[in-house]
Amino acid sequence: MRIVALASGSGSNLQAVMDAAASGTLDVEIVAVGSDTPDAGALARAAAAGIETFVVDFARFDDRAAWNHALTVKTASYAPDYVLSSGFMRIAGPEFIAAFEGRYLNTHPALLPAFPGAHGVRDALRYGVKVAGCTVHVADAGVDTGPILAQAAVPVLDTDTEQTLHERIKVQERNLLLVVLGELAAGKAPEDYAPRR
Repeated sequence: MRIVALASGSGSNLQAVMDAAASGTLDVEIVAVGSDTPDAGALARAAAAGIETFVVDFARFDDRAAWNHALTVKTASYAPDYVLSSGFMRIAGPEFIAAFEGRYLNTHPALLPAFPGAHGVRDALRYGVKVAGCTVHVADAGVDTGPILAQAAVPVLDTDTEQTLHERIKVQERNLLLVVLGELAAGKAPEDYAPRR
């Protein structure tokens, strides 16, 4: 199963996927890692592993539509079976979503549909939940609104800060992502997980 991963940050989830693929425990090939920013740590991780990288720098485009078109064309050039958002902090536009409909995967550090957006952990803590968690879902044109593939719960401790809770969620997020990718590589389709909402 061919994967293009997109990342804006350090790429810790991506590292877990790269390690599992390299060890043979996950039957996927990461054919490229792309970013919207040239100094993303994920690019260095990928380069160190011998994986091709690319940058479609948001700052170099006049508008979001032009950037989105360039990202779509570049990603499609690798003919991926799935595109993985691994901490990619840009919302892909309609052209990208249409090109990879049902094949653009995202992880989120909350139990969607609760607490979507960039601050899921902070928002969950502020709300006072006793159980937080993570979600692997198919990304669509909304913000964390696509069909849910899998979720894992993480208890909230009385001593938790946003950082400590997020670190525990990340552990479960990596494990859950590897399970879902393994199932997809074995032939399970996103629509096999649950009815679309």
